[in-house]
Amino acid sequence: MPQYETTRRVAHSPEHMFALVADVEQYPQFLPMCEALSVRSRREREGITLLVADMTVGYKAIRETFTSQVVLRPDKNLIDVRYVDGPFRHLENRWTFEPKEGGGCLVHFHIDYEFKSRILGALMGAMFDRAFRKFAEAFEKRADEVYGRQAATS
Repeated sequence: MPQYETTRRVAHSPEHMFALVADVEQYPQFLPMCEALSVRSRREREGITLLVADMTVGYKAIRETFTSQVVLRPDKNLIDVRYVDGPFRHLENRWTFEPKEGGGCLVHFHIDYEFKSRILGALMGAMFDRAFRKFAEAFEKRADEVYGRQAATS
């Protein structure tokens, strides 16, 4: 089963990075391969937000839409994503944001997935792998745009 994991130090606070990743509706503006994202439902209870969202990803002529459940836990700087429906056999994704002394944070990104179809896996697998490798960089660049480079360096 394909998986990818990375840890990246960024100059922005854990709270800023959490807010950026939690703002899923903005993904099509900057995330590789993300063509559309719509939130089906949003519920909040005891400081935890639960989203159900549809994401359409594409590369050249191939388009796939899948549904995920996203759990936002700002008290723990944690975002968990679980697969609900679509072209995967399974998909799990986790983001954590760890404060660093002197400012900034470590962004931990982990994803584990498997396509239902071997053919689709062969077609999309390499593209997904490349896209996941660019995700952390895309979020860091987006943070610089949203919060400013000066905020990142101060």
